[in-house]
Amino acid sequence: MKKIKISPSILSADFSQLGNEIKRLEEAGADMIHVDVMDGHFVPNLTIGPPVIKTLRKYSSIMFDVHLMISPVHKYIEAYSNAGADIITIHPEATENLESSILKIKDLNKKAGLSLNPETDINTIVDHLKNIDLVLIMSVNPGFGGQKFMPEVLEKIRKLKKIQEEKKYIFDIEIDGGINFENSKQAIEAGANILVSGTTIFKSNNGDIKKNIELLRSK
Repeated sequence: MKKIKISPSILSADFSQLGNEIKRLEEAGADMIHVDVMDGHFVPNLTIGPPVIKTLRKYSSIMFDVHLMISPVHKYIEAYSNAGADIITIHPEATENLESSILKIKDLNKKAGLSLNPETDINTIVDHLKNIDLVLIMSVNPGFGGQKFMPEVLEKIRKLKKIQEEKKYIFDIEIDGGINFENSKQAIEAGANILVSGTTIFKSNNGDIKKNIELLRSK
């Protein structure tokens, strides 16, 4: 089984101290930094863009796991690549040509991820699984942090894991949305190997992020 990796979401960090927050996360044992990009159009919230990511890049040497919740996404891929994204994850609904967008990410020598909203069927992306590095399963409706975990998406992870094993594909399975110390175990058992968490990492145990990262990682 793949090592369980933790990708803390900076959506729950102190935005006035983002550089220092990222440093703290790396020192506490985070495997990557999860950056949620929202455009106020594809999802009902606005967050950060390429200039902020470029500025933050110098604070950390670990991977930037950038989740683009923007539409149309294709024309912005290069800007986020240039800003310092290592993994670029997009939604199939946000591009007119999913294959073309995946190829663009790969041509920029970045890892390509596809994200599925709770209502999006796996069949939407099944033909692309052989070409990607990561599938991000949303366990809340994207847009805001602090939402309640939707356990029904665990079945989607199980189906993905089965396809992965049958076809011998090598993509990571990531889950994001309401992840805490209880449901993280369920997600790992279902087949996820990357956990995204914001509120739990930054707020639990009096903000002891090192302890929270370790607790999430332990099955």
